[in-house]
Amino acid sequence: MSMSTPGPERVPSTVKVDKTTGQGKPPAGGSGANRPGGSRPSGNKGGKGKGRKPVTPVKVAGGRNWGPIAVAGLVVVVAVGIIGWGVLASVKTDKQNAVPWEERAAAITGLVNYRETNPDLVKGSQHKSGTLTYEQSPPVAGEHNPTWENCNGVVYTEQIPNEHAVHSLEHGTVWLAYRPDLPADQVATLAAKVEGKEKTMMSPFPGLTNAVSLQAWGYQLKVDTVDDPRIDEFIKSLRVNASIEGPTALCDRGVSVTGSTPQG
Repeated sequence: MSMSTPGPERVPSTVKVDKTTGQGKPPAGGSGANRPGGSRPSGNKGGKGKGRKPVTPVKVAGGRNWGPIAVAGLVVVVAVGIIGWGVLASVKTDKQNAVPWEERAAAITGLVNYRETNPDLVKGSQHKSGTLTYEQSPPVAGEHNPTWENCNGVVYTEQIPNEHAVHSLEHGTVWLAYRPDLPADQVATLAAKVEGKEKTMMSPFPGLTNAVSLQAWGYQLKVDTVDDPRIDEFIKSLRVNASIEGPTALCDRGVSVTGSTPQG
């Protein structure tokens, strides 16, 4: 049996640590057991080692997105404009409403005011049955039937008795009488101003020479076209206001009689 010859004895290699590497040094602020004499430094005095420097956060400058800002600004401008217009319209309406209705009515060109020219005609409460005769055509005031014609936005397609219609005027109604031969589209234009509106009514009136004649208690206005802006102004100024029995006078609970003969 052969024996192997042992080789030369191995010597462990040694790695020399350079002082500049910082390896093997005790950490700054370490325990006193790792320092000469076992003492702990007070604060930063007596220690040459420095801690790690704080890392400064990196600021990323992003570009501002102007699209949403521009849209928001436009919305604000539009909103301010709408609010401003609303305020001006409200102020204008308030100023118009501040003018007494009598003055607004007097400003309507062509308006005839029988309250001034014939005070006896507009006394009111002159109830009388049967067929009556009127100086004005259509009538605007005077004696009338004890029962009124229903006037809560009713569009009559046939003639209604004058005696009932005049009583409705006394309650503050505006009565639109129109020439019977008006085209259907013009009649529809008038109906849109009346239908469903309290203290208004309309009906054809035989013998009328103008296109439309408007009556309120003691007032009358005749116009030649259904698009005349004075029609709206007449209704706005005199509806309810012209009543001599107050705004609570009824327009329903009357009669809806057609023809020329009054009921009763």
